[in-house]
Amino acid sequence: MGTQLDNGIKPYNHYGAYLKEKYNGQKVFKVIVDGNFTCPNRDGSKGYGGCTYCNVDSFTPDTARKIPSIREQVENGIERARNSYGAEKFIIYFQPNTNTYAPTHLLKMMYDEALSICPEHTLGLSVGTRPDCLDFEKIALLESYTDRYDVDLEMGMESIYNETLERINRGCSHDEFISIMKMLENTSLDLCVHTIFGFPWETEEMMLKYAEEINKHPKIKFVKLHHLHIVEGSIMGVKYKREPFHLFTLEEYTEFLSKFIPLLRPDIIIQRVFGIADKELLIAPNWNLPKSGIQTKIDKGLEERGVKQGSAYQVEGITI
Repeated sequence: MGTQLDNGIKPYNHYGAYLKEKYNGQKVFKVIVDGNFTCPNRDGSKGYGGCTYCNVDSFTPDTARKIPSIREQVENGIERARNSYGAEKFIIYFQPNTNTYAPTHLLKMMYDEALSICPEHTLGLSVGTRPDCLDFEKIALLESYTDRYDVDLEMGMESIYNETLERINRGCSHDEFISIMKMLENTSLDLCVHTIFGFPWETEEMMLKYAEEINKHPKIKFVKLHHLHIVEGSIMGVKYKREPFHLFTLEEYTEFLSKFIPLLRPDIIIQRVFGIADKELLIAPNWNLPKSGIQTKIDKGLEERGVKQGSAYQVEGITI
């Protein structure tokens, strides 16, 4: 019979199963688009240098970096997804940097162009951004697509602690995240929140409290859980080389997730449980496994520990 994992059932609500159920078994693939955006703490409006952990190249595939136009990126991304993965339908994903950091009319032109390229096979739009680069006008623009597409607004929360956000030069406070979540209380958008675990000054107890904060916001539908990794070209990378600090081992990270996931609201869908960077840029931690190997190792480790998402989630003091 095998385990539940052998039968394709993970100990948490995972994105692949969600897409398969929502789109009737069709193979859906995200096509990454680089809109050549920057960030407010890179261009001087809030600061310079960006977040201390960030080298944007480490989060952008070569296919997106080297293709100048949106049309070429989408056309090539779709062709690659079809040929390599048998993809049938697509979600246009504006990922690198801050993809609402431009005047609204320019954003509309870019989103419209990307969505117009393969309309009969495009199901959705996903836009990655920061809480401090959203306003009513931009939210309204994104909501205007929801009558035709599933629209996923992905925001980098990163940490719930303002001290951490200051130390990593985030240029955005957690209070600003809370403020934008209030603005989005009645939105038709699907909200995704991105977190980073493993800042060396945050204890396990501190990190587990992220779940409590996420659970407070009923509009959060998706999360992306990442471990901290150190990359070339980042401020943190320079500091790490001078004075290394402890980072999660794969076993330690799996153990942490085994405590975090049970605290997470059971209806939330987990899009990722770890992050990854190009091998050429990664300084640490090097887990010496391909992406699929890391995924399998984590999933097996969670299953062996008897993890079930939401099993320790509490509503008004009552454990579900």
